[in-house]
Amino acid sequence: MKPILRDWLKELESQGTLKKIHKTVSPIHELAAVGKKLEPDCGALFEHVEGSDMPVLTGIVTSREAIARSMGLTYPQLMEKFTEALSNLTPCRIVDGAGLAVKERIMIGDQVDLGMLPACVHHEKDGGRYLTAALCITKDPETGIRNVAIHRHEIRDRNHLGALLLPRHTNQLFNMAEAAGRPLEIALAIGVHPSLLLASQATTQLGVDEFEIGGTLLGEPVELTRCETVDIEVPVESEIILEGRILPHVREAEGPFGEYPRTYGPEAPRHVIEITAVTCRSQPYYHTIIPATMEHLLLGAVSREATMMQLIRQATPNIKNVHITPASGCRYHVVLQIAQKYEGEAKNAMFAAFASSTEIKHVVAVDTDIDIYDPQDVEWAIANRVQASRDVFVISGAMGNKLDPSSNHGTSDKMGIDATIPVDADRARYEKIRISGFDHVDLRDYLD
Repeated sequence: MKPILRDWLKELESQGTLKKIHKTVSPIHELAAVGKKLEPDCGALFEHVEGSDMPVLTGIVTSREAIARSMGLTYPQLMEKFTEALSNLTPCRIVDGAGLAVKERIMIGDQVDLGMLPACVHHEKDGGRYLTAALCITKDPETGIRNVAIHRHEIRDRNHLGALLLPRHTNQLFNMAEAAGRPLEIALAIGVHPSLLLASQATTQLGVDEFEIGGTLLGEPVELTRCETVDIEVPVESEIILEGRILPHVREAEGPFGEYPRTYGPEAPRHVIEITAVTCRSQPYYHTIIPATMEHLLLGAVSREATMMQLIRQATPNIKNVHITPASGCRYHVVLQIAQKYEGEAKNAMFAAFASSTEIKHVVAVDTDIDIYDPQDVEWAIANRVQASRDVFVISGAMGNKLDPSSNHGTSDKMGIDATIPVDADRARYEKIRISGFDHVDLRDYLD
């Protein structure tokens, strides 16, 4: 299938899960407040936003099932497909830019004005207007292999953005360019299909093109076209493209910004991007992801869960499912469902979960009779199947996430809780009570 955002919007509208907002709204807090009120049940299309002629989208995927459905899959199928895509890439197809919708308007150099974008101030203490749903596309200065990610970008002036680059691949590539005294060319694609947003979040080694992961998810190559002012290729079906370069040896204050843990990332000196061109459709949609909404959290969670399953399966084939919880920002807390056959197997699975991402802080392992998506069921397992001296372990001073306010500049403790039934225990002592026939009772048969 072709990754066309507008086709997905039509499907959302037909299902009643994309609400059109006709009233004019301010991009300063008001838009985010309305979007947050609607989620996770619905996304929104704001038809009239003050200061811009572009409609604004938010909440285009708000559940695991919706992300999968955007690719014609069920969620279990998506998990298997994503795991397959990590090691079976589909090369992209480069097409000529002539006649493409994303090239209908081209602004270069002095024509560039980022004020045309309805970028939002989402939270009350945010330092400015932010781009939050832009695919950040760069290339390895040595190999030319593309890297795709999502970062936050603060509009500074007519043609400059501030950017937070955490110590991951984009930052590694920039460091290589900066060490050589060169800027790193960059393109930002706004308004893309959910499959490409999801692919950008894949946890891979440096040197894997996330668009090639997207091609495997979609079952056909992702079509890209070349930029106007930088040597970067971008998705043909984008709504808006910003072209530019991350400036070497330049850092300026960026932030604060309300992030996925529902806390603020502080202001600090950070990277600066100079925008050299903007191309877009004649009437483009602008997409903003409201931080800490399900759209934000799940795009990161699904890819992390797939990568985690792949690693844990190497430690034990008896892993059944993994869930990175929304309450932890879909980053810090994991629940593993495992059919443990050997004593210690659950602990090995937990170590593999920690190894899959530096962000993971706490892992709980449970049996297959526990619903890992139900926090009460998980807490029940901890309450009834855990003895702290036997089942809890702590790893001190590991690498974590700097956005975690409890960490020491990113250094964090990790905790594992084995809430599985001991292999040699009398399982009848741990069995949950149930009422025979409960699942078949329909209250409409009993109530007036």
